Amino acid sequence: MTQKVAPTLDFTARHPGRLALVTGATGYVGGRLVTELLAAGLSVRAASRNVSSLDRFDWSDQVELVEGDLTLEEDVAAMMDGVDVVYYLVHSMGGDGDFEETEKHTAETVSAAAADAGVRQIVYLSGLHPSSAAHEKLSKHMRSREKVAQILLESPTPTLVFRAATLIGSGSASYEIIRHLTERLPVMVAPQWINNRIEPLAIRDALYYLVRAGDLDETVNRGYDIGCGQTYRFADLLHLYGRHHGLRRRIGAVPVPLPMDTLSGHWIGLVTPVPAGLAIPLAQSMAEDAVTENHDIEDIIPDPPGGLIDYPAAVDLAARAEHDRGVPTSWDRSWTLPRDAAGSLPTDPEWAGETVLEDVRTGESAHPAEEVWRVVESIGGRTGWFSAPVLWRIRGIIDRVVGGPGMSSRRDPRRLAVGDRVDWWRVTVLEPPHRLVLSAEMKLHGRAWLVLEVAERGTGSTYTQRAVFIPRGARGRLYWWAVLPFHALIFPTMLRTLLQTVEKGETPAS
Repeated sequence: MTQKVAPTLDFTARHPGRLALVTGATGYVGGRLVTELLAAGLSVRAASRNVSSLDRFDWSDQVELVEGDLTLEEDVAAMMDGVDVVYYLVHSMGGDGDFEETEKHTAETVSAAAADAGVRQIVYLSGLHPSSAAHEKLSKHMRSREKVAQILLESPTPTLVFRAATLIGSGSASYEIIRHLTERLPVMVAPQWINNRIEPLAIRDALYYLVRAGDLDETVNRGYDIGCGQTYRFADLLHLYGRHHGLRRRIGAVPVPLPMDTLSGHWIGLVTPVPAGLAIPLAQSMAEDAVTENHDIEDIIPDPPGGLIDYPAAVDLAARAEHDRGVPTSWDRSWTLPRDAAGSLPTDPEWAGETVLEDVRTGESAHPAEEVWRVVESIGGRTGWFSAPVLWRIRGIIDRVVGGPGMSSRRDPRRLAVGDRVDWWRVTVLEPPHRLVLSAEMKLHGRAWLVLEVAERGTGSTYTQRAVFIPRGARGRLYWWAVLPFHALIFPTMLRTLLQTVEKGETPAS
C-alpha cells in the first residue's frame, strides 16, 4: 500500500528544469526531500540499492527510479547521467566493520562520477561539531562525515555542505531517544555530556535549506553551519519535551572516568526502542558541543518565511502531527499522513513513534459481516459493553469523580456517526460494516482507543477487538499493567457475548 507524503514548504523553484538525484531516498530525510523537491517544481531521480523499496511512497510514480550501489562505479555513472544536482544523504550510522573506509570509497566514487557527468552542484548533509575539535578526537562517525565532506569539497564539482546537529521531527533517531528517555524515566542520572551545548534543527527547516540549495543561481563550494538559532543543553531538550507533555523530570549529571559515550549508547538501546548500533554513534557525537559558529548561510539562503523554528516549537509540531494522526498506523488502514513534515512518514524506522500497548481478541462467526456489524454498532449506552456491567459502571463513576465524562450514554441506540459520544468514548472512524474506532475521553495517563473490526471470511466473518493504549510517562505504563487483570475478565467475555448475540439473532437496544 502506498503512503501519501504531503509537502510542507511553500516554495517554487526558480529553475524548475533541473534534475535532482536523491541518494538515500528511502531514508528519514531523503523520503521527505523528494516530496518537497517535486512540490517546488524540480524533476527527481530517486536512487536506492533496492528500487522496490521505493514503491511504498506515493511519489514513486512521479519520479525516475534507479537501482544501484553507490560503491560501484558503473552504477553511479548511470545514476548521474543528465543530473544537475546530487543530494548526498547516505551515512553508515549503524554500520559494522570498516565503515570509514566504505564511506571514503563511496564519496570518491560519487565525486568522480559527478565530475564525469558534468553535475552542476552536490549537496551534502553532514554533522555539526566545534571547528576547534581535533580531528582525531572526534567520534568515528563524525570523523567519517568530515572526511566525506573534505573529499566532496576538493572534487571538481562544487559542493555545498550543510553541518547540522540533532534533527527534530517524529521518527528522527535523536527525537525518539529524547521522547522515550523522558517518558520512561522520571529520574535520570547521566554523564557530564548531558550538559553539553546543542543547537537542534527542525526537520522542516532542514528540508527548506536542502530544497533551496538545489535551486541556487550560482554554484557554491563551501560548508555552512545550520541550526535553529537557539542554544540548549541536552538536558534542556529532555526537560522541555517533558514540560510540553506535562511530565516533570529530574536530571542530574555525574562525572564518570569511563568511556560513557559508548556505555550510554548501550543504555539508550536498553531503555528506548532505538537500537544500540544507532544509539552509540549518536551518544558519541554528544561528547562535544554541537552549536553553529555563525549564520553565514543567510548570505546565500534567507531564513524560512516566518523564521527558523526553535526546539519547543519543533516538539509542538511533532506532537500535534502525532495527535492528529489518531489511531496508530500499524493497523489503521485508512490512516493518511499529516501535512506537517514533523509527523511520522514511511521513511521512519520501525522503532520510531510512541510506545503502543495492545490487547487483541479475535473470534469467528458463521454470520455475514453485515449482521455482526449491526451488533457492533449498537455497543455502549443501553446495550452496554457485553461484559461485566458492574465493572464498567464502577470505572465510569471513578472517571466522573476525577472530572471525566463517565458513562454518558449515546445519541442513537442503533446508529452511529463520526463524532458521536458513546459513554466515555468518541467515534473517530466509522466504516460500515467493517470498522469502528472509538477514542477514549476518560481521564488517563495516556491515550486510548477501542477498535472493533469485522472482516469477510467465506460465507461468515471474523470479528476482532483491540484495546490500544499509548502511555504518557511511567504512570501511564503502571496504569496499563494495573488494568490488565481487568482486561482478562472483561474483553474475552465481551467478544464471546457479542458473537453470541449475533448467533441468537437478537437486536440490541430494541
